[in-house]
Amino acid sequence: MLQPLCTVRSCALPLAREERRYVCANHHSFDIARSGYCNLLQPQDKRSKEPGDARAAVEARRRFFDRGFAKGLQRGLKEMLPHFESVLDVGCGEGSHLAAMASGDDAIGIDISTSAIDLAAKAYCGNRWFVANADRFIPFPDRSFDLILSITGRMNAPEFQRVLREDGHLLIAVSARDDLIEIGGAGRDRVTRTIETFRDFSIIDQRRIATVVDLDDEAATDILAATYRPRQAKAARVTLSLDALLFRNPKP
Repeated sequence: MLQPLCTVRSCALPLAREERRYVCANHHSFDIARSGYCNLLQPQDKRSKEPGDARAAVEARRRFFDRGFAKGLQRGLKEMLPHFESVLDVGCGEGSHLAAMASGDDAIGIDISTSAIDLAAKAYCGNRWFVANADRFIPFPDRSFDLILSITGRMNAPEFQRVLREDGHLLIAVSARDDLIEIGGAGRDRVTRTIETFRDFSIIDQRRIATVVDLDDEAATDILAATYRPRQAKAARVTLSLDALLFRNPKP
């Protein structure tokens, strides 16, 4: 089982799991919450009192996913995946995407939102969940993972490359221009910037993954709240669309 690293400043020793906590050799300890996640976030890694997605947005996203509207997208993403044994979902939110891809102790999700990770741990106890600020430091040793996922999440190319194994894979998915165009308007192109961000990786696959779903008033309102497009929405047939890119980590 992969061991996380201590996030106390200047420590970074491996954390051993005990019954209700993780602890390092310097006796820094991190409690495991009742729902099953562990909060590794340090005060200096916060930019606000409650960093990350707001609880209302997280709960709206969970309701939307629980009704199965994203299953088509998840199937398309899963079809792109290479063989892997260990996977890290960075910016995993409330956990639905990782849970659709993998389960087990070495299927790990991290997010800076405690609300999101709490929901993930309650629903998907087969995986491991951590609160951490991946923009600054991914709390795992070098070359830990076969696969990293970033699905409409944060992107930290140097840290991704550090924790990814040689010839490991990175799957990035960003909202496409036509995502929710019927109720939210056209988006912007994110592919060019993503390719530039990961220019040190080798791109081996690129796909547009889209599905059309019929939303009622509640689902339409939820998906706009989850994507921070606050407006009233009525029942509509809408497009859910991602641009997905699969990269390989080149050997150093």
